[in-house]
Amino acid sequence: MKKMLITGGAGFIGSNFVKYMRRTHPDWLLVNLDVLTYAGNLENLAELKDDPHYVFVRGDITDRPLVTRLFDEYDFDYVVNFAAESHVDRSIRDPEIFLKTNVLGTQCLLDCAKARWQTGRDELGYPVYRPGVRFLQVSTDEVYGALGETGRFTESSPLAPNSPYSASKASADLVARAYVKTYKLPLNITRCSNNYGPYQFPEKLIPLMIGNARDNKPLPVYGDGLQVRDWLHVADHCSAIDTVLAKGRLGEVYNIGGNNEKTNIEIVRLILKALGRDESLIRHVEDRLGHDRRYAIDNTKITTELGWSPAYTFERGLEETIRWYLDNSSWLDNVRSGAYREYYDAYYGGK
Repeated sequence: MKKMLITGGAGFIGSNFVKYMRRTHPDWLLVNLDVLTYAGNLENLAELKDDPHYVFVRGDITDRPLVTRLFDEYDFDYVVNFAAESHVDRSIRDPEIFLKTNVLGTQCLLDCAKARWQTGRDELGYPVYRPGVRFLQVSTDEVYGALGETGRFTESSPLAPNSPYSASKASADLVARAYVKTYKLPLNITRCSNNYGPYQFPEKLIPLMIGNARDNKPLPVYGDGLQVRDWLHVADHCSAIDTVLAKGRLGEVYNIGGNNEKTNIEIVRLILKALGRDESLIRHVEDRLGHDRRYAIDNTKITTELGWSPAYTFERGLEETIRWYLDNSSWLDNVRSGAYREYYDAYYGGK
């Protein structure tokens, strides 16, 4: 039986990935390590609470004794690191926690994986590892900085982050790269474009706008709303990560994009139209400090080398996403009210 450590598995992308892996690899053991910050929500995974192939551990990826104990207890074959502080606005207000979690936490995981997986050294002195193990560092296209009106980021684009969040993720990527070059750790880095879909914390654009439009509240739009992002459905992101784990060349970076460039204001208008609301609800607010104007991902490498491609068009994905939030209004309301935090105490006894 394969065993996988998924960090940050109670967050938006992480919880979708846990569900994806239970469906596609039903005989694997999944251990979810999550400290349950504000964006971690165990209600996302309520149906797995009694699943014998799923274990939840509340803890911090910077806690070296805990991470070491988990490696010793479960002897993982794979590590997928989603754990990260991830909201740009919050990073502008408090950069320190982003550096601690995203950089030092990643380094702790890398160190523990190296220590557990190493079986010896080769004739040149480099570490040798148990066959079949792999570490996957989940990153973001924001590490590349901003684009002009044309062009797309490739895996060879220089790292030029512009926010404390993206700087912390770029730093973690470089630490991961160093473990490949210095220690030959079997590792891949994936860099995705903007994700959307079920269970996304409603501080992010799409769920925020859906919730406010549902409630006939103003929809705040930064600046002129013409910032461009490439949108990737979270289900496509999960399948891409699974593909890289199975087929990716060790040490390589793979960009994961959805081929769906949209301006923020275009998305807001699509949501208003879908919910039958008037555009008078749009409120243009002061732009974010250092707001990158455009991101776009070139996913040629993963599509040509590994045969992956996104299954979702943006039109289908947005329609399904809007329907999910409307059909799961209680989830959205629980998150907005903070009631979701009571789930851990109710089902895990505060342990």
